[in-house]
Amino acid sequence: MIKIYHNTRCKKSRAGLEYLKSKDVDFTIIQYLKDQPFTFESLKKLLKKMKVKPQDMIRKQEKIYKELFKGKNFSDDEQIKIMVENPKLINRPIIETDDNAVWGDPPSEIDKLF
Repeated sequence: MIKIYHNTRCKKSRAGLEYLKSKDVDFTIIQYLKDQPFTFESLKKLLKKMKVKPQDMIRKQEKIYKELFKGKNFSDDEQIKIMVENPKLINRPIIETDDNAVWGDPPSEIDKLF
């Protein structure tokens, strides 16, 4: 089963969703900001599946990041906790299959799952 972790207000996330729709595959949309928020464990597992470090998936251009976290050093677990508590900081969209996951920016990255 394919899942897309989606933010309807994000241009890049909408582009990833449209790209996934063009692939003519079944998938589930998870609006992680409101319907199904990440837990520490679920996000840690997803990042491991993506084979990325937490710092690689943090949106550093966000105001909250600049005000509270910029220039500070955090462990991987602390960074995951920050993202769970501030989900707007998570790069999106994330597309997940049973075995793999990718950040869909640019949308062509989604092809790595097929």
